[in-house]
This record gives sequence, C-alpha cells and structure tokens, in this order.
Amino acid sequence: MSPHPASPPDSEPMIRAAGLCKHYGDVQAVQDVSFDIHRGEVVGFLGPNGAGKSTTMKMLTGYLVPDGGEVTIGGDPILGDDLAARERIGYLPEHTPLYRGMRVDRYLEFVARMRGKRGAVMRSALERVIDRCDLAGYTQRRIQTLSKGYRQRVGLAQALIADPEVLILDEPTSGLDPAEIVRIRDLVIELSKDKTILLSTHILPEVEEVCRRALILAGGRLVADGDLLDLTGSQAERISLTLVAPPESVASELQLIQGVRTLIGQVQGSAQRVRFQVEVSGRFEVAERIAEQARTRGWRLLELRHESATLEQVFLRHTRGHGLAAKPEVSA
Repeated sequence: MSPHPASPPDSEPMIRAAGLCKHYGDVQAVQDVSFDIHRGEVVGFLGPNGAGKSTTMKMLTGYLVPDGGEVTIGGDPILGDDLAARERIGYLPEHTPLYRGMRVDRYLEFVARMRGKRGAVMRSALERVIDRCDLAGYTQRRIQTLSKGYRQRVGLAQALIADPEVLILDEPTSGLDPAEIVRIRDLVIELSKDKTILLSTHILPEVEEVCRRALILAGGRLVADGDLLDLTGSQAERISLTLVAPPESVASELQLIQGVRTLIGQVQGSAQRVRFQVEVSGRFEVAERIAEQARTRGWRLLELRHESATLEQVFLRHTRGHGLAAKPEVSA
C-alpha cells in the first residue's frame, strides 16, 4: 500500500465530480459518474479499455465539456469564468502533446510562460522540475532524440511547472520498460507527499504501491470506489488445491463438502492431475474437510493453500462483461 498515509478528509474535496455524462454521437461514454477526492489522497483510476477513463479525466481538467454534471477543483468550477480551478491542476495526458523539435529547456520555458511565469520565478520553476524529474543532463537535447521514458519525464515536468496542488496522470508509464516504470513510480510516490493525485493505469502494482484507494470504471459507470484494503477484503474466501484423482468424479464430490460455494477446475498435464480454485465460506474449516475427504477417497493431495484476495480479482469481478475487459498488467 501507499508509503504515505492519507490525510484526513477536508470539508471541501480537492476534486469533485458530480453526475458527469458524456456522449459521442450515439455512444454514451460516461454515465452519471460521481466521486470526491480529498486533499492529500492518491487515488488509482482503473477500468478496461473503452471504459471512459480518459474521457472522464479530460472533463476533470476542462479539456472536454461534459454533457451533464459538473467538476469542481478546490471548490471552484473547472469551467468557471476565472482560471482558479485550472491553475490548481497539472495534467499528463495519455499521449503527451510535446513539441518534439524543441529542446527540453526551451519547451519547458515555453510551458512556464504559458502558465504565467516570468523572470526569477520562471527560472526557479524550471530548476525545480528539471531536478525533480531528473532531466539535468538532457535539457540541451531535442525532445525527439529522447527515449520514451525521458519524453515521459518531460511530460511530467510540464505538468509540474506551476507547482499544482492536483496532479491528474493518464497512463504515465504506458509503453515504458520495467526500469523506467519503477523510476516514474518512485517519482509519483515522491510527489504524493504534497499533492492530490488521480492516477489512471492498467498496471495494478502501481496502484498497490502508490495508492490507498481505487475507483473502478466499467461501461462508462463507476462500479467500485473504496480503500484498497476494503475492496480486497470484500472478496470471497478462496482455496487453491491440486490433487491426483479421477477428474470425472472429484468435482462432484468436492461440491458436496459443507462450505464449498463455487468450484473452478482444470485438468493439468499428466492424467488424473486436477487443479481447482474453490470459493468457500470458512476457509480453514473447509480446508480440513477437503484434506479429510482426500484421505478417505485415496486422492493424492499435492497442494492445498489459502488464497489472499488481490486487486486483480477485484478488477475482474467488477469489469467482467464490460467492453474490452482485458486482463490488466500485473507485473512491473
């Protein structure tokens, strides 16, 4: 879980989405999505491809106007006449719109000027983001000559140039190699000490390492919202077992054991070797009953272990049947 405990909720959330809706022609991409994120929280934003995550993030930052609902940042409407809400946000889109022909330093200076920085204030901001994103040896290089990992660092630097209170990061490690993923993840952990962060990703270890809370979107709707411990704790108890037994009869006999609720099995390589995942009520008692049944029937019990609920299981349970609910990435 996150190395930094969440701050107590303020009375006014830093990010509030209230009834957000967005259509693209006849396609309803986002449907009545509402949530609050308080100061100091680092929240993972999960969902299968096509769930509406990027559309929601664009509405949160003012890049898209919702067809219904509203967004406030620190109590100010994102689409208000003044820039108070937008000035609080640093945004890293999934596809960072970098000017690749520019040098890193000149691009960041351009962004700083766009954010109203001048003179000594601008120089201080540039020094801060170059140091924080570890770009010191690359400022004279054109962006197009950088690796994808360093281009992503430039994208993060532009999001941080105004020292925003809120960071909205859309797939910040997409397409990076494992070492660069860890570097970006460490940077996000460092940033989480003094910023409110909404992090969209398909890489679940990022959420487990960085976030205390997750939002899960599926089919354009918010289907789960909670502390990671609460979300995984709500999963059913499971047991994994592998045994050598007649596959045609063992499944039916296991299903008769008191406390066994659901049985998923598959025959493995060698004949008579069967592996099961068992959803149970009272895993310790059921494990003893399974072991006793194996002794009675003469089954050779190769494995019997309790399974801890994972974020992957939570994700799949909530998104199954919604669009392209491909299995998320589970390795760094």
